[in-house]
Amino acid sequence: MLDKLAGLEARFEELNHLMAQGAVGDYARITEYARERAESEPIVNAYRVYRGVLSDLEGARQLLDDPAMRDMAADEIRALEARQAELEVELRQLLVPKDPRDDKNVIFEIRAGAGGDEAGIFAADLFRMYTRYAEGRGWRTEIVYANATGVGGYKEVTFEVRGKGAYSRLKFESGVHRVQRVPATESAGRIHTSTATVAVLAEMEEVEIDVPDRDIEIQTYRASSAGGQNVQKNATAIRITHKPTGLVVTCEDERSLSQNRMRAMTVLRSRLYDQEMDKRQRAEAAERKSQVGTGERSEKIRTYNFPQSRVTDHRIGVSNYNLPVVLDGDLDVFIDELSAREQAARLLGESLPTAVESED
Repeated sequence: MLDKLAGLEARFEELNHLMAQGAVGDYARITEYARERAESEPIVNAYRVYRGVLSDLEGARQLLDDPAMRDMAADEIRALEARQAELEVELRQLLVPKDPRDDKNVIFEIRAGAGGDEAGIFAADLFRMYTRYAEGRGWRTEIVYANATGVGGYKEVTFEVRGKGAYSRLKFESGVHRVQRVPATESAGRIHTSTATVAVLAEMEEVEIDVPDRDIEIQTYRASSAGGQNVQKNATAIRITHKPTGLVVTCEDERSLSQNRMRAMTVLRSRLYDQEMDKRQRAEAAERKSQVGTGERSEKIRTYNFPQSRVTDHRIGVSNYNLPVVLDGDLDVFIDELSAREQAARLLGESLPTAVESED
């Protein structure tokens, strides 16, 4: 670890020198140097503090031979050794490769699953839960596409979440969410189980995912959603089909065709990137005999049990018994634990456990 840290410090100093030279007017290269420097600066700073602690330890141990200083030196050594241990943990965590998507904005796709109208209402509940969570963190949300039902639900809703670190917090929400409750239309008072699927995509820019025009088919039509006169009279909505994969993206919430096309292409690039990442993860999972589950999104990740006012995340075995608060956007009890376990798994070179089927 120390050799790697020394190499990072040397590269950090090299980047400082290159940026001071100005890279001969190459602004793109300067920007890349600045990004790399910013990423390594926390590690280098922690390493320098660690080196200082090691130096102080060496000096304190030399004082043990002096009878007059022995007790004071022993106290200082204990404090410095505790600090050394803390810094070693911090440095190991900082050296764990970061998910390059963590700082991205997010595209959410929520679809009603099994359960008819009740599944659509649950999809609307999840939409509200995530928008409330985003509001609590100062992030902005905006609907890209919505296919509403006549009972206050959604067959499908796609929306963006924009804010620093949005993907790092929300990436754990992908999967099948299950609700157990008595629907408002149930006269006999029986508990029904319904599902909704959630996909969380990191927003990808055009420079990151290239989609040639020959690979897409574009159709325009009149938007079905409410809007101004321009939206109602002109064919401003757009449907883009990615011919190699069959992926279809629809966008109709913007007021112009060009705006809807731009938003739809952003969603398409994000889906293609996510699809490629899923392929890689499945290939890696197949090589790990100790892997639990398949990592497929078809697995249920969380159950919202209304009779017991309980929300359970099956991947980590954590339950919260204040369901209304969770549905109002208080998700940190799950996200914090999932983040901590992902960090621990990365340190060990493993994967976060996938969902386990629950019988409740």
